[in-house]
Amino acid sequence: MLSSTRRNGAQPRPTRPVVPHPPAPRRSSPPLAGGRGPADTGAVRTVKATVAGLGAVLAAGMASVAAGRLASDVALKAPAGRPLPTEPRLTVHGTAAGQITLTRDLAALRPGTYGLAGDGTHAVVGPVLEAAQHTADTVVRRLERVTHGTFAPGDAVWLTPNLYVGNPGTALGLDHADVDVPGELGALPAWFVPGGRDTWVIAVHGLGATREHAMNVMGFLHGRRLPVLALAYRGDLGAPRPPDGLNHLGETEWRDVDAAIRHAVHHGARRVVLFGWSTGATMALRAAEHSAVRDRIAGLVLDSPVLSWEATLRALARARHTPPPLLPLAVRAAQGRAGLRADRVAETADPDRLRVPTLIIHGPDDRVAPWESSRGLARRRADLVALHTVAHAPHAAMWNADPEEYEERLRRFLTPLM
Repeated sequence: MLSSTRRNGAQPRPTRPVVPHPPAPRRSSPPLAGGRGPADTGAVRTVKATVAGLGAVLAAGMASVAAGRLASDVALKAPAGRPLPTEPRLTVHGTAAGQITLTRDLAALRPGTYGLAGDGTHAVVGPVLEAAQHTADTVVRRLERVTHGTFAPGDAVWLTPNLYVGNPGTALGLDHADVDVPGELGALPAWFVPGGRDTWVIAVHGLGATREHAMNVMGFLHGRRLPVLALAYRGDLGAPRPPDGLNHLGETEWRDVDAAIRHAVHHGARRVVLFGWSTGATMALRAAEHSAVRDRIAGLVLDSPVLSWEATLRALARARHTPPPLLPLAVRAAQGRAGLRADRVAETADPDRLRVPTLIIHGPDDRVAPWESSRGLARRRADLVALHTVAHAPHAAMWNADPEEYEERLRRFLTPLM
């Protein structure tokens, strides 16, 4: 019987044992230059992550700086004749004979008389008409007059202190002259309304306004036979442009007020009263401190004075919804760009620097310039400063809230200075 391994008589092949292959040797990394050992890939990853993180931090920092610079524009590039960000936009809902319906807002409910401005439109609105039919979303105010344009439902508008547009002749019927005041940077346009006295009033507007603002009180001053010089200063329409194109919140602009004082003295003024709103009040204070002809200044009228540019810049940036962590950056950006100095804040509000009688007209509802600063200045210099507090009035609109009381306070203050 044949073997089961081969049925054809061939010899069986010998079986070779299976030997497993040894594992391939692990390659070692080549030595680094200088004879160092293998590279530590974990360390490389850590370095890359650190670099990436640093790049992100730098990018975030640059973005923050840019945001701070943008936030500082709200004060340093405030366009004349346009509302500040603290002034809400309203919507016209309808008009009728002698009345206008606006969006219900705290601004729309303010007492007093205001300009109502839009793009290409201007009107004067009086107080809220309590007897008119209001809704939960609207307020009806008296429509005194439409200066120009027409108002239609859906129009975006805002309240402004300016009741008048144009010039003293077209708006008030007052004789006046267009004059050029020789300034540091060039000719400064101004309106001169003559009067019979040798004490002149130099009127200086503030943030977001033009010299038209002075026309609110020009008729009153003219009635007291006071000559009025309403100044347009650097950066205003028709005036020289600042070298850096920025508003310096009074720190350089006061030199234009100094030029106006010299102009007034040269043309017969024996004394002057500086009348400033907002940063115009800041300019008046600085001129009273630094002008070489400050001995001619008989008094100051300061409406909503900006006594701290830092506080005002923060307020405007906050109103533009700047995140709170970026507010210090906005202050530093303004300081660096416009050369604003922190020590000027204390100097402007320093009660010991006042030398002349001063009337401050201000109110606690001012969201641009803190009223507490005015109150503190009046308390510390009660011998020179009279403070008239106006409730429910926005920045630089103290006259609008109660014109009669405002002018009575002016009359009492100005009479001894005439």
